[in-house]
Amino acid sequence: MKNTNAAAWAILAVLSLIWGTSFILIKRGLEVYDPGEVGAIRILAACLFLVPVSIPKIRRLTGRQLKLLFIIGMVGTFGPAFLFALGQTRLDSGITGVLNGLTPIFTLIIGAVFFKQKFKRENYIGIILAFVGTVVLLTAGSGGKFSDFNFYAFFIVLATACYGTNLNVIKYYLSDLSPVVITSVSILLVGPFAGLYLLFGTDFSVTLATEPGAVKAFGYVSLLGVMSTSLALILFNKLVQMTTPIFSSTVTYLIPIVALTWGVLDGEILILGQIIGISAILLGVFINNRRKAKAANIKV
Repeated sequence: MKNTNAAAWAILAVLSLIWGTSFILIKRGLEVYDPGEVGAIRILAACLFLVPVSIPKIRRLTGRQLKLLFIIGMVGTFGPAFLFALGQTRLDSGITGVLNGLTPIFTLIIGAVFFKQKFKRENYIGIILAFVGTVVLLTAGSGGKFSDFNFYAFFIVLATACYGTNLNVIKYYLSDLSPVVITSVSILLVGPFAGLYLLFGTDFSVTLATEPGAVKAFGYVSLLGVMSTSLALILFNKLVQMTTPIFSSTVTYLIPIVALTWGVLDGEILILGQIIGISAILLGVFINNRRKAKAANIKV
């Protein structure tokens, strides 16, 4: 049991580092490429990395399963890859990492609205705290001027809503498939669209050949696809198998810490209002997960 716990904590630490580093890697990619190119490179790198796993699995799936996996690939991977890159053109990487923590909140909301999950009092408190925190975080430093509100944050919020939708679809319609199959095949099905867009819809090939730093930036985004979109999902699935979903959800709190640390090291500055907003978001997520942990009554 001690060895298992040590391994679980090690995987949790690695996951937090990988996912928390995602946002600084996006930032590095955006120094050379436009948001569409960053999103497409990320998806294509993940797709190619998972080909040895996804190709053998796809032959065993039904037509209905393939349709659902395509939807999941578009909603849960393809769309957010572009939305995060677009949002980060005007948002600091650390702030983006904190907003990513809204995913479990949207998972809960979408589950209640479309899949008849029931809200408890703690859920309402957690949701209100998280969204108040989001408003405070994004209006800090604006002097109360509506025109200074950072509307690019809505791209990140929409991405987390996509993640929340994705998780509910998997839970209610694809629970019979293994997480590895879901991840690898869904990315395989959307990867060609990213490749076609990258090659024929952008100036990627010209930028890669002529722009200073383009090769290094390409490496950063490719690493993002391989590590954050592929390997991290496999590690997360392994963590859930080894422990519990409650323990695994701890990564939700650690990702913003890593993202903010990278941001500060890169010269990003946090002001008091942003710190208050960040605290409210994390507290809201904690309250929702705390209720689930109490209901599960499971110790790791």
